[in-house]
Amino acid sequence: MQTRRNFLKAIGCAAGAFAFARDPDCASSAARTAGLPNIVFILADDLGYGDPACYSGQSKIPTPQMDRLASQGIRFTDAHTPSAVCTPTRYGVLTGRYCWRSSLKKGVLGGYSKPLIETDRLTVASLLKRHGYNTGCVGKWHLGLGWATKAGAEAKAETVDWGQPVTHGPQSLGFDYSHIIPASLDMDPYCWLENGRAVEPATARTPGSKRRWDGGGGFWRAGPMSPSFDFYDVLPTVTQKSVGFIKHQTRETPFFLYVPLTAPHTPWMPTKEFRGKSQVDWYGDFVAQVDASVGQIVQAVDDAGFGDNTLVIVTSDNGSHWPIAQIEEFDYRANGSWRGQKADIHEAGHRVPFICRWLGRIRPGSQSEQTICLTDLLATCAAIVGNKLPSEAGPDSYNILPAMLDPDLREPIREATVHHSINGLFAIRQGPWKLIQGLGSGGFTAPQQVDPEPGGPEGQLYNLQDDPGEQKNLWAEQPEIVERLAALLERYQLQGYSRPL
Repeated sequence: MQTRRNFLKAIGCAAGAFAFARDPDCASSAARTAGLPNIVFILADDLGYGDPACYSGQSKIPTPQMDRLASQGIRFTDAHTPSAVCTPTRYGVLTGRYCWRSSLKKGVLGGYSKPLIETDRLTVASLLKRHGYNTGCVGKWHLGLGWATKAGAEAKAETVDWGQPVTHGPQSLGFDYSHIIPASLDMDPYCWLENGRAVEPATARTPGSKRRWDGGGGFWRAGPMSPSFDFYDVLPTVTQKSVGFIKHQTRETPFFLYVPLTAPHTPWMPTKEFRGKSQVDWYGDFVAQVDASVGQIVQAVDDAGFGDNTLVIVTSDNGSHWPIAQIEEFDYRANGSWRGQKADIHEAGHRVPFICRWLGRIRPGSQSEQTICLTDLLATCAAIVGNKLPSEAGPDSYNILPAMLDPDLREPIREATVHHSINGLFAIRQGPWKLIQGLGSGGFTAPQQVDPEPGGPEGQLYNLQDDPGEQKNLWAEQPEIVERLAALLERYQLQGYSRPL
């Protein structure tokens, strides 16, 4: 007998409702691409769960564009990033693989770091390109670049050969077009690269000798920058280039656009147009500008006539960098009621907004309580194009298309989800239970790490259904659950994958 679960999986995996072809060798043919939806994935930088008004009745920031998108589609209330910081999350988004399986075991990359993703690893972009998509990446890369250097030296500020293209970047991983900055806006070099080449060499220096910005908050590190590089103009440029990419597409060929925004990551630098728009000063105004950027990109989709055949996803790479001191100063919780902040193993570090719109496919104004992870993008895209992932690809990626199309789906899609803090602290979540393999936050929130007391608990166990604020540690009271979850996490770590192959 066909169960409801199997039926929904058939929708997601076979994608029969969209009549998608299966032969990857025919990817460029018109028959192959007919009916395939465009996909726009917008990844905000440090946007908190409580920032969009559609997620929090207590938000003090106007977010009409994200709210409108949610009213036209679905919002997931239990969506998570694979890491509580940016580089490892971006790795997981594109590869469907937890970043702790790579060479990066904790922390983030720098602006001159070597590429983290191998050229032979399947990415969302290379998968979709194989199926006839035009692919674009606009925004913050932060996954390492193959910088050309003088005399083959190690890449750093004084050795980069700005006249040569990078040897490894978005173009090596399936993107036809890219317009990026190398890393975060607080990390040099400060320059734009288009299709692997510097638009302008980073031959100047950051303004002044001070690292701190005398404005809204945060800092930038001193270092090389292009003479015309303007910090205020970065988010508008990302928006403009994204809109331009969409305008150049045709209805004959589907497209995938990955937009890793640079905001509201520090330094908080909203343009004059957005100053005073919120009740949370510079940070809130910057979030309001992010919302406007989302609106402009979605409007470009609609104006070009792609609205009825485009899946738009808006989410964040981790929680907001909004510590307790700012909660108290502004009486505002950027991460909602969740414990901690960006970088932490607790919920605020990795629980994020996740909004999807697909007109005519996703039920308007719906909500899903499914536990999902940003690593799930790869398997979901494979389902959309009617392809099964190879066993060696996307080892931590689950197809969440059934949950998008049926918000009433209750049977869990994921067996469990692994979380990771900036300092490398692990957690695993299954159902309401969350096991943290250590004490402390593992991130920015004090105490970051705690040594266990003799005879005391060695880690943390919370029941998020009864205790969403992670206040009551049940480690000592539930040894069987501790043992079961610890064994599951160890199995995931040792076998090299977590999804069924």
